[in-house]
Amino acid sequence: MLTVKPLSEAINIAQTHFGALRTAPEVVPLEQALHRVLAEEICATEFIPGFDRSTVDGFAVKSTDAFGCSDAIPALLMLVGEVEMGQHADFSIGPGQCAGVPTGGEVPAGADTMVMVEHTEDLGGGQIAVYKPSAPGANMIMRGEDTRPGQVMLPAGRRINAADSGTLAALGITTVPVMRAPRVAIISTGDELVPTGNKPGAGQIRDVNTPMLYNAVREAGGNPDSLGIIRDHEEDITAAVKAAVAQYDMLILSGGTSVGEKDAMPRVINNLGSMLVHGLAIKPGKPTLFGEIEGKPVFGLPGNPVATFFIFYNLVRPILFSMQGATVTDRHVTLPVSRSVPSNHGREEIVPVMIRDGQVEPVPSRSGLITTLACTDGFIRIPRELEGLKQGDLVEVTLFSR
Repeated sequence: MLTVKPLSEAINIAQTHFGALRTAPEVVPLEQALHRVLAEEICATEFIPGFDRSTVDGFAVKSTDAFGCSDAIPALLMLVGEVEMGQHADFSIGPGQCAGVPTGGEVPAGADTMVMVEHTEDLGGGQIAVYKPSAPGANMIMRGEDTRPGQVMLPAGRRINAADSGTLAALGITTVPVMRAPRVAIISTGDELVPTGNKPGAGQIRDVNTPMLYNAVREAGGNPDSLGIIRDHEEDITAAVKAAVAQYDMLILSGGTSVGEKDAMPRVINNLGSMLVHGLAIKPGKPTLFGEIEGKPVFGLPGNPVATFFIFYNLVRPILFSMQGATVTDRHVTLPVSRSVPSNHGREEIVPVMIRDGQVEPVPSRSGLITTLACTDGFIRIPRELEGLKQGDLVEVTLFSR
């Protein structure tokens, strides 16, 4: 018989036992760092930009020389030089002088503002008329405005995104210190399963959980490896688990987690290590279990794909993040529910939802019907002490990253 625990308690147990596990740091090329977790903080070692830079095509001037000018009374300045793109401005601007500077070019010393070329006129003979004043610092990016030496640019534990790659490139960083992606073994169990690409025979179903978990692990920053389908026999599962524990940082199995005669998973984990949780007070996902073998987390998820998806998302995914020194940061939104939702008293319920016209629309789903999740935006959790929700009740939606 299952001794069920609330999901929140199971999450705390998992964090207590596995929250301190960390993979080792490694260095990867910048081009391969996307979605990897930084092993150490990244600090700037130089000024970016390294010079005062123009953001417009125009003329570098002293703002005091253009103060109060207008179409009727222009400021008349002498052109003393032209800055070439990508070249150092090796001269300075004095009172009553100006210099031509292209967008992105270096602003010469002595100038404190850029006047757009549209607000000027070349009168010939090196004389430039300025028809509109420009405040100090206008149309310029100052040296070190983006970053200065010693400034923390990216903290340790951050998952690198495409914009972060640009920041690292601007700092001249071509190799990045990251945490090694946890190696995760994925095994499906069940006599009724056939490989995903096979046509099921009578009484058979395709293995949905293996490819789903494979990509879920990848999304969480892990390095998954599918070990195939194991028949629901204790000797076969024992051999597969022993081999996997020796090579991987985490093992995820699905199917065979209940208490029936053919559900061998609980016995295997108890024989090889220690069972920490067997049974959750939640729908879907009641027969979930997890334990520890040789210091490594072993999760047994239900065979039903919807249950497997939600239990992975809420229980396993945070452990994968913490193994990399990162923290899950889900996005949430609170909105009214569009209709009443009955729920099972005594068990927390996870309900997939869509967001439409500012309301939360529950999506009817049973734990075996994975295709219903394809159109959803996230999920809500109905506490076990409630018998359901009433139309218009405010609910917190956990949004999927997609």
